[in-house]
Amino acid sequence: MKNRHSNIIAFFIIFTLVICKSFSQSTTTESDFWNKVRFGGNIGAGFNNNFTSIIIAPQAIYQLKPNFGVGLGLNYSYSERDVNNASFQDFSSNIYGASIIGIANPIDYLQVSADFEYFYVNQNFENSSLDREYWVPALFLGAGYRQGNFVIGFRYDILYNDDKSIYNNGLQPFVRLLF
Repeated sequence: MKNRHSNIIAFFIIFTLVICKSFSQSTTTESDFWNKVRFGGNIGAGFNNNFTSIIIAPQAIYQLKPNFGVGLGLNYSYSERDVNNASFQDFSSNIYGASIIGIANPIDYLQVSADFEYFYVNQNFENSSLDREYWVPALFLGAGYRQGNFVIGFRYDILYNDDKSIYNNGLQPFVRLLF
């Protein structure tokens, strides 16, 4: 199992190096390169009486062409449930990950995307015999309505695993804003 995870991490590193190498060999100047990079991502927090959730997920997209871009992202999520109830286990969870994304705009108002995410999940329960640590991949294919830098749509995780996925189900709504 560790060998599989090592192969995926090695693929991530090699893919990133190839992308960086191809960018460095282009004939554009450094200022032209940064003019084609768009930044965005997700930041959020949710709180109620017994639950806390925080997420930080920055992304950078390089516009290869006006209607096509590729990029990288980082993800961190923290969740905690403290209910002090015999029916539920208190827990905390830290999730770290990275993503590779490709976006295309085949027509002005439509954006399609493919987003590969790979996460390390660390869950700690009140009863430590339930603690879990594992790696989980997600491969989202999505489509959304685009208006300028703003996109709203849905994406589906074709690798969704009901036992390990960090998401409730394979279908996820998304909002993307890139500057």
